[in-house]
Amino acid sequence: MAGNLQREIEKIKKEILFLGAMVEDRFKKAIFAIKTEDLGLAQKIIDTDFEIDEKEIEVEENCLKVLALYQPVATDLRFLVAVIKINNDLERVADYASNIAKRYKTSSQDPNKFKYDYSAMTDLTVKMLKMSLDALVRTDVDIAYEVREMDTNVNIMRNEAYDSMKKDIQKHPDMVSEIINMYLISRHLERIGDHTTNIAEEVIHLIEGGIIRHT
Repeated sequence: MAGNLQREIEKIKKEILFLGAMVEDRFKKAIFAIKTEDLGLAQKIIDTDFEIDEKEIEVEENCLKVLALYQPVATDLRFLVAVIKINNDLERVADYASNIAKRYKTSSQDPNKFKYDYSAMTDLTVKMLKMSLDALVRTDVDIAYEVREMDTNVNIMRNEAYDSMKKDIQKHPDMVSEIINMYLISRHLERIGDHTTNIAEEVIHLIEGGIIRHT
């Protein structure tokens, strides 16, 4: 019985890491589409978002099946609960990656093309996502805590984008819709940072057993 449970847990671990790799790839491609002005790639990200949704459902169903069949306790139970939550956060990251692609498509159709440099913000959020998944793979609480601290910088960058674009609206009142559209990309990036932080906090809970949200 115990051996079967561990085999199922290892299977679920591989599935959540595979989903994480899929989401990380979509997010990087959404950023690359903006940098290279690749509308085709942006559309592909939008069109294939359903693949992430299907995988998320599959992972959740497998977790619920293991919970029902084996009634795990202690660390095994915490792992399955953490995976269910992380699974949802990864799906949301993919949704925001798709939203970023949609925002880029909308802005590319505007003749008054307004651009904002998101490279620092995107580099940081991509790094946070990678580190949160590394923390899960290695069960490394130090990496998870580091990701949690990095979220503050993402919020600062979002605020800086807001302040910058507020000034740009005053300078270019004819470009309000384009500027707002570009600001929403910063909001999507900020939300990706939040969900990545959630993943890190679930890893901390998995390892230490304490819930640290809102602290």
